[in-house]
Amino acid sequence: MCGIVGIYGGDIRLIDSACSSLSHRGPDDSGIYLDHKNKIALGHQRLSIIDLSDLGHQPMFSEDKKIVIVFNGEIYNFIELKDDLIKEGYSFKGGSDTEVLLNLYIAYGEEMLEKLNGIFAFAILDISINKLFIARDALGVKPLYYSQEGETFAFASEIKSLFDLEPKDIEIDIESINRYLAFLWCPGDGTPIKSIKKLKPGEALIIKNGQIKKKWFWYKLPFFRNINSDLSKSESINGTTYNLRKAVHRQMVSDAPLGAFLSGGLDSSAVVSFARELKQDINCFTIETIGKQERGFIDDLPFAKKVAKHLNVNLEVVPVDSSKVADDIQSMVVQLDEPLADPASLNVRYISKLAREQGIKVLLSGAGGDDLFTGYRRHHAIEIERYWSWMPQNIRTLLDTNSKELDTTKPFQRRLKKLLSGASLNENDRLINYFRWTNDATLESLFSDDFKEIIQKTNPNTPLLEFIAPISRGSSKLDRMLSIEQRFFLTDHNLNYTDKMSMAEGVETRVPFLDTELVDFVAKIPSKFKQNGRQGKWVLKKAMEPFLPKSIIYRPKTGFGVPLRRWIKKELNELLRDLLSSDSIKNRGIFSAQSVEKLLLDNHSGKIDASYTILSLLCIEIWCRAYIDK
Repeated sequence: MCGIVGIYGGDIRLIDSACSSLSHRGPDDSGIYLDHKNKIALGHQRLSIIDLSDLGHQPMFSEDKKIVIVFNGEIYNFIELKDDLIKEGYSFKGGSDTEVLLNLYIAYGEEMLEKLNGIFAFAILDISINKLFIARDALGVKPLYYSQEGETFAFASEIKSLFDLEPKDIEIDIESINRYLAFLWCPGDGTPIKSIKKLKPGEALIIKNGQIKKKWFWYKLPFFRNINSDLSKSESINGTTYNLRKAVHRQMVSDAPLGAFLSGGLDSSAVVSFARELKQDINCFTIETIGKQERGFIDDLPFAKKVAKHLNVNLEVVPVDSSKVADDIQSMVVQLDEPLADPASLNVRYISKLAREQGIKVLLSGAGGDDLFTGYRRHHAIEIERYWSWMPQNIRTLLDTNSKELDTTKPFQRRLKKLLSGASLNENDRLINYFRWTNDATLESLFSDDFKEIIQKTNPNTPLLEFIAPISRGSSKLDRMLSIEQRFFLTDHNLNYTDKMSMAEGVETRVPFLDTELVDFVAKIPSKFKQNGRQGKWVLKKAMEPFLPKSIIYRPKTGFGVPLRRWIKKELNELLRDLLSSDSIKNRGIFSAQSVEKLLLDNHSGKIDASYTILSLLCIEIWCRAYIDK
């Protein structure tokens, strides 16, 4: 797990500072490749996980010095691939998966991608023809950003590194800012900066002469591959057990100490139960939230302790005062590079910090379980969808309109409003609406006159609508929603913050639920075995019954219950008065000072609950001060 950066066609002298900006991602070693004649530079910061010796140093060259690679991630099937390459006559100096990637490219070129099982972002330069080949893993576990302007192409694991390669005026992308407000994260390839894009999951590029010559998807989710979901109940349960166990075991390959997240939820508990089969003394980590939590949330700690006792594993508890989380919001945004408005990301950093202090460099995570097997409230809401299909449009519109009168300061009414607010929409927009936090009318009202016209011409849902359009015909609503989970909510939100916050402490997070073999298998499971009435994750729960207590398997789902609504009125109030003051909003010019002030007053008086929209506005301003003003 590392940090990579490169530039083709620009000022390659800037590569040193760009590489240094990623030092937290790879504190063990660093290296730079320079080609002054062709204006190409590659940089690497190493977190040593596999082959801890100098033979794993990057940038790494082929034996004939014609190919060079920088690589971030892990290839879990590298031993099998290495054995195959040796049989074909390839030789190896060390034991790293990087060297396997290098020889795999020499053997198969771009087709190498089809053979990989892992999490990665890499760049391979064919020095003889000055061709740069860049790719990102199937589900987008590892991030990669890039910019293309004129004859200059640059890429990096984090946006902050690209700023070092682009010392010029930066133009904010208002369409992306609109999406951050709408979803609290930004779906699609956009970022807060117009010139910087995300390489999409399963996407690859070829660059020559500083320009993108080819762009393609080497991987597509199973929903796009016509996989038949005709497995029986027993096949679904047994196959889930087999494939999840295999994924966990495969992802435990490491020459560095390895531990695991353990929240006490089903997903992390399932991962630890199988991990313990190979490593009985695995160290696990969980959070103890000190202070008042949000209403409707359940404390995870007793469940985590119960799982640890049942599996006989050591559990390290990280105490987190909810007030401290509020204090860390600013540093959170700076580290994330993007204004993601989710304080839960800080839990990843707190745990990773303690793990690294104990010498652990790798943590297994249960991330992805909800996105494959269901588990969120919106998956249960799919059960209501059958009523919308036969209900007259005028009735649905009436329900939508009347939902605006519900009291969003009360949890039940807030969730009911979420359910009814999309009743009048067409089917695909309605599915996407379950992911939204801020409606279009509120969004438009918040922007200044200078940007209202842009907002009126754009739709925050567009990336998601374009994505699910090809699978709409003949697919179940649940499959469409899960495809959105896996492509957008998972990649652009959960995996994004998990990578950034763990790597901030020099820790690699692995996600066995997103093993591509497991992802393909789960797509074959009929929807009724995933969301079975009100029972989410039905097949996973059945699969884990022989391994975990039923009180863990069938416990209520919870989240990170930070008291955000209290924070907005108390702990964050002083910061809000500064960053979202009328003068601050006017000086920034993105939003309407009058509209933001009204939103704050209405929220404070209890007229509405706009806590997350306010947090999103706050994160956007924090981001602007950290990156634009600096």
